[in-house]
Parts: sequence; structure tokens; C-alpha cells
Amino acid sequence: MTDVAVGGETFHLTHPESAEALFDEREFARDERIPYWADLWPSARGLAAHLLKLDLAGRRAIELGCGIGLPGIVAASRGAHVTATDHYAPALDFAAYNARTNTGRLIDTRLLDWHRPETAGLGAFDLILAADVLYERRNVAPLAALTTELLSERGEIILADPRRAGGGLFVREMGSRGFSAASEETTVVQDGRNVTVAVHHLSR
Repeated sequence: MTDVAVGGETFHLTHPESAEALFDEREFARDERIPYWADLWPSARGLAAHLLKLDLAGRRAIELGCGIGLPGIVAASRGAHVTATDHYAPALDFAAYNARTNTGRLIDTRLLDWHRPETAGLGAFDLILAADVLYERRNVAPLAALTTELLSERGEIILADPRRAGGGLFVREMGSRGFSAASEETTVVQDGRNVTVAVHHLSR
């Protein structure tokens, strides 16, 4: 378990001891799967700190690529009804456990492969959350299509990204789909280094 300080609050996160130990050569050979979900990335901290400043009471939120679940946990603590999704089933177990431990609330979970998404029954969301999910450029187009499908008419996407090329490409792609973006940057200190995280708000 790791204690994570975010915006003056502390969250207790249970996570795998080692992400490297989870690497599976067969999964990588099949579709380049790497267990990024098992680490807590600076962008997740940056997005979580941003969400702490928002009133999310009653909003229906979905986190894409939730990993161990910090942003979704914070959204739930701010009153949102959260669905956590990931490509890996174990990630959903950790996210659900961490949400229950930190908020006393249950969250919904759903396996979701952006390249072959099964969205039946999910419905539309007021808020789509994602932290550092565009480290591979091949994910830009599927993520753009999925978020466009899942977002309610007046909903908002909040994407946190450590200024990767994929993050900029996603913002431009969403612009071509009629979305406007407002962006800001924050500095996250993790493992003794400063990481600049861009937080993008996108809406129609």
C-alpha cells in the first residue's frame, strides 16, 4: 500500500508490488500489451489534484484506462457516480478495492478495449476522465472515437498528459470533431523529480 498526498488529502492505494513482474511476453506479442496499469503515474496525480477542486456531485463519470484508480476515486469522493474501465481485469479489481477503501462507496467497473469497444449498456457520461493513456500514438484515433460516442451532449472530457505527442494529437483530432479545448499545466513531484502535466478540458 502507498499513501498518496493529493491537494492536502491523503489516499491509501493498494497496488501490485512490481509492474515488471506482470509483463507477459505472449500478451505483448498478441497486441503489444504492457501492464502500465500497475504503476501510479504523475498524470494520475495531476488529474486527481485537479478533480479535487471541482464539485462533481451527481455527475456520471467514466475513467478510461483506470489503472489502480486514483482519479476515479477522487471523482467519487467529490460526489460523482463513477465507472472505472481498463483493458486489464486485475486493474478493475484494484480500482474497485481502492475506491471502497478510500470513499466507502462502490464504483462500477467494466472491461473495455478501445480498439474493439463493447459499449452496450454503458450509456452517456457527463464526464470522461483519462490520465496518460496516449503514450502510443495508435491509441489516438480509437480514443477519439470512443469518447465521442460515450460523452453526453453537454459533457466534458478531462485528459491529463505529460505533454506527450499523443496528447497534442488527440486535442487536434477532437478539434476536427467539433470540440473546443481549454488547457492548463501543473507540476507533479514524484520520485524526486518534477513532471509537467497538461490538463485538457474538451467539450462540444
